Amino acid sequence: MRLYDCATSIRSKNAGPFTLTIDLVLPDVEAFRRVAGSEALNPARVATLYGVPEESVRVVPFERVLTVKVSMPRRGSSSGAPGDQDVYGCQQHFPLGDVEI
Repeated sequence: MRLYDCATSIRSKNAGPFTLTIDLVLPDVEAFRRVAGSEALNPARVATLYGVPEESVRVVPFERVLTVKVSMPRRGSSSGAPGDQDVYGCQQHFPLGDVEI
């Protein structure tokens, strides 16, 4: 099952000019635990998908709100720099959504 198939919402946004964050909002505790406990959603996998250093990726589960937050540095330049194609970071969730859980 892909993250797109089990998450209620997957959204990405800037968390400052150099950091991107992706929120995975799950519909219930069962789905949350399945995603949060999956080996497919780890810093190494995220780093490979986004081309960033593994040690800079954080995957943080928040069971109280059934959300997993993934944070990493923005690839390339900072938000709004010449050549930046997604100033708000809002279209960066696609690679993660295709991950099989």
